[in-house]
Amino acid sequence: MKIPRIVLAGTTSGVGKTSITAAIIHGIKKHGYSVQPFKVGPDFIDPSYLSAVSGRSARNLDPWIMGMKGVEKSFVKNSDSDFSIIEGVMGFYDGFSGDSNFSSTFHVAKILKTPVILVLDASKTARSIAATALGFTKFQRNSQIVGFILNKIGSKKHEELCKQALDSLKIPVLGVIPRNPELVMESRHLGLIPVREQRTLQSKIVKIAKSMSEFIDINKIIQIGKKTTSLPHSQVERRIKPKTTIAIALDESFNFYYQDNIDALRINGANIEFFSPVSDSKVPNCDGIYIGGGFPEVIGNSLEKNQQMQKTIKKMAENDFPIYAECGGLMYLTKSIDYGSKKFKMVGLFDATTKMQKQLKLNYTKAIVSHDCLISNTANTIQGHEFHFSELEDVPRDSKFAYDLSIGVGIKNKKDGLIQNNTLASYMHMHFARSTFAKKFVQNCIKNSRR
Repeated sequence: MKIPRIVLAGTTSGVGKTSITAAIIHGIKKHGYSVQPFKVGPDFIDPSYLSAVSGRSARNLDPWIMGMKGVEKSFVKNSDSDFSIIEGVMGFYDGFSGDSNFSSTFHVAKILKTPVILVLDASKTARSIAATALGFTKFQRNSQIVGFILNKIGSKKHEELCKQALDSLKIPVLGVIPRNPELVMESRHLGLIPVREQRTLQSKIVKIAKSMSEFIDINKIIQIGKKTTSLPHSQVERRIKPKTTIAIALDESFNFYYQDNIDALRINGANIEFFSPVSDSKVPNCDGIYIGGGFPEVIGNSLEKNQQMQKTIKKMAENDFPIYAECGGLMYLTKSIDYGSKKFKMVGLFDATTKMQKQLKLNYTKAIVSHDCLISNTANTIQGHEFHFSELEDVPRDSKFAYDLSIGVGIKNKKDGLIQNNTLASYMHMHFARSTFAKKFVQNCIKNSRR
């Protein structure tokens, strides 16, 4: 398949990748093209910003959680637009470890044979910016870096100094964005604020993207993207006729989902209904529930007030209803969430308390399934990630866990995946790209519908 495409990478986190990627999307759309966004890494929040500007669901690309074939398959299958743009993660070469490029933006660019535009933060530097740029272009053979975008330029003189320094590299500068506090997106303890959490965010994102796009050579970027090599066709997956319904919690509190996961449930025979644990009075008519991650601690007061929803979910769980929960979903199913001086009462399915901590647990994870559970039989291997500030306290000693982790922290003593009746709840986030987990979950929901 001939897929016009580029990768937008950065030297580090915080250089403005998401804002600039959104700006390029806006600019390409203004030229009359449809744009499909992708995000390297397991992050849930940044893709929502790209979706807001593009009008299409952004997809994640991560070799650790999806496998290299999964990355290529998802990219080709979902690149059904005129142009695809891939936002990188952290610094260009940052990935699974410090001694390899695995799961880095460089790794994904190499898998997908895609040219790279590198964002350089020009604040507090001038000629030295060329040393940084040279290091990134030469650190690995065939870095695929074909252009630079300078961000946070202080003045016309500052721009001239940086351009003069970069001339010797013979790589074009494709954008020069001035330093402007109004072009900064608000962040919080896990990064950017999810788009669904604040209604005004979407209009702000579009406004920033529009402003920034005026400082970028969109025509040149389109030309670069069109010169890419072809990629192998992806085999079309046949969608099974719906046999069951899964209700997915989706609102300002729970919104960390991979679109590929939802697609996988549909392909394996699930009809999807969405509901809000914050504002809905009941769960839709369904045979299973999926509660993803998010920030239940931020709007814990609203979740606590909806006691009818909490009682309904607890009763369903106690009646062996299939419920799969990740991170924020796990927190919601505990007795309470302690957030600073505040304590919010939650569902209480698990006899444990969630307490927010100061230290972030950010890891790729690897686990062996040690007990049969909702999504897997024993002995299967899972590769995922964890990303949270909370911990579970007072977990009963006789609790049953589904996963034994060789990489990662988990809930307790490198164990994750609490099992209670037919509920499975973990800190580990999973991608369904290279597993039968979606199929197993759907099958359990079908069994429940026949009870």
